[in-house]
Amino acid sequence: MSSNLSFVLVKPNEVRFEERPRPKLQHPHDVLVAVNYTGICGSDVHYWQHGAIGHFVVKDPMVLGHESAGTVVEVGSQVTALKPGDRIALEPGYPCRRCSSCLSGRYNLCPDMVFAATPPYDGTLTGYWTAPFDFCYKLPDNVSLQEGALIEPLAVAVHIVKQARVQPGQSVVVMGAGPVGLLCAAVARSFGATKVVSVDILQSKLDFARGYAATHTYLSQRVSAEQNAKNLIAAADLGAGADVVIDASGAEPSIQTSLHVVKMGGTYVQGGMGKADINFPIMALCLKEVTARGSFRYGSGDYKLAIDLVAAGKVDVKPLINGVVPFTEAESAFKKVKEGEVIKILIAGPNEKVDKTLNTDVDAAKLKAAQAAGQTGCC
Repeated sequence: MSSNLSFVLVKPNEVRFEERPRPKLQHPHDVLVAVNYTGICGSDVHYWQHGAIGHFVVKDPMVLGHESAGTVVEVGSQVTALKPGDRIALEPGYPCRRCSSCLSGRYNLCPDMVFAATPPYDGTLTGYWTAPFDFCYKLPDNVSLQEGALIEPLAVAVHIVKQARVQPGQSVVVMGAGPVGLLCAAVARSFGATKVVSVDILQSKLDFARGYAATHTYLSQRVSAEQNAKNLIAAADLGAGADVVIDASGAEPSIQTSLHVVKMGGTYVQGGMGKADINFPIMALCLKEVTARGSFRYGSGDYKLAIDLVAAGKVDVKPLINGVVPFTEAESAFKKVKEGEVIKILIAGPNEKVDKTLNTDVDAAKLKAAQAAGQTGCC
């Protein structure tokens, strides 16, 4: 018999497995999805450790997880675009569709967004999940369900790079070589950037980045932001500075360095979330007349483009997957992410038969270190 076993956060540092009733379709445009694989986002770990992110506070037990792919098992009476058996990537949030943000095409800014594993809404680390059909994206035959679980962080990267308006031939610096930073580099390359520089505080992460999507890397040093920027520009031969700088770390020193790296009239995008308030080099922003943008989750077309990039072979997400664990080992997977032992580890759904695997091509010992401060801009 199929299970709706769920991975539930009770309070900070306390989780449990709980068998819940299988959900029923509540709307004729909804679908019921059996969750096959789920990745772990930094926000999931933050809720697990602290029980809150900003004003989003876990007050009642909450199912974790939102980076998921699954298989459609039932469709509502008005659904024609999907059918049982279709493999899909789940966009884990859906808006009201009626507010000014939704009607202007920026539904990610909807104040009434229902988003998985963001209080008070349960997440996707469960057996079955219901969602509006138009927020479920059919996977092409050449895209696996495991790859489908990485469409969510890839969509975050797509949105960030679209916010940066990256053009062919440009130079792009990405601060932070975590999962979203790596994917930003890959998306920037697919958009035609000819020089992509990954920056991090860990050489092991940079070694991976250089073999993944970066054309250049820079190991951030314990010097002033201005000196780090000067050294970075020289090391990557950026001339007057980078056309685009993306911060995917949320770390204050990285943000400060970014504004000194971007060229006159260049573009800066903040994709990482760190402290609520930081010291910011506003003089550099003004004197260079930098275009600065924030980036939050993903919007119209981002999921589709993310899937298209994978299907076309322009972005390969498979090297980021270190392994797959059974559902009952979800907490151990969270611990691996917290300790920085993996880039991405997938948790198989409770009804998914899987042998525990670990990708030894990526040296977990080299990756193990405290992760850079901040969370990526998905949640």
